[in-house]
Amino acid sequence: MGSVTSPVASPPDVGVVIVAAGAGVRAGPGEPKQFRPIHGVPMLLRTLRPFTSHPAVSQVVVAVPAGFAERPPEWLGKLLGDRLCLVPGGAARAQSVRAGLRALPPGASVVLVHDGARPFVSRETIDSVITRARTGVGAVAAVPLHDTIKEVADDRITRTVARERLWRAQTPQGFPRGMIDEAYARLRKEDPAPTDDAELCERAGFAVHVIPDTPHNLKVTTADDFRIAEALARERR
Repeated sequence: MGSVTSPVASPPDVGVVIVAAGAGVRAGPGEPKQFRPIHGVPMLLRTLRPFTSHPAVSQVVVAVPAGFAERPPEWLGKLLGDRLCLVPGGAARAQSVRAGLRALPPGASVVLVHDGARPFVSRETIDSVITRARTGVGAVAAVPLHDTIKEVADDRITRTVARERLWRAQTPQGFPRGMIDEAYARLRKEDPAPTDDAELCERAGFAVHVIPDTPHNLKVTTADDFRIAEALARERR
């Protein structure tokens, strides 16, 4: 990716919602995966650092599993203050994001939503997403697909999907505050659950653009992902 000018504002005008309310059952037994260490550092702490240290960010809200907002791990409780707070998340991603949006200050004119299980997001990607969202559109960190993609039914390949226009969506995803607030206001209980916030804004008719990202910004979901994350963390020491 090419370099971009760091989107520093005065006063800071970016609010961040970190979605970290899942149980992480695919990662195996134990505490919620977002609290597990990656090379000695809790994954959620690795995720938080690029946002809490960003000069354009006014507030970071973390949606955590029920009960952890009142009783967080000790290392997380020590970090809470004016710029970082916790809210109870919901059973679905959209419920957690809604809770985070409600907790953001009115002065946050740009909103970033990021997965708590993506601990290796770069400052350059964050800057690029903020810059694009400030132009009035949605912005999604994403990587183009290079693998051959197969559509399958009952273990049988039904077709090979052309990959030239396919991208894998990652986070952060950034939006003007009015856009994401309106998109969530339109979401009804009977609507299909969105898989990410970009989909919700797309349904509402808003323009959403991709921001080229790196595969290193992986989402840690399974035990194998943790092993990959450990290797990445060792490389970054």
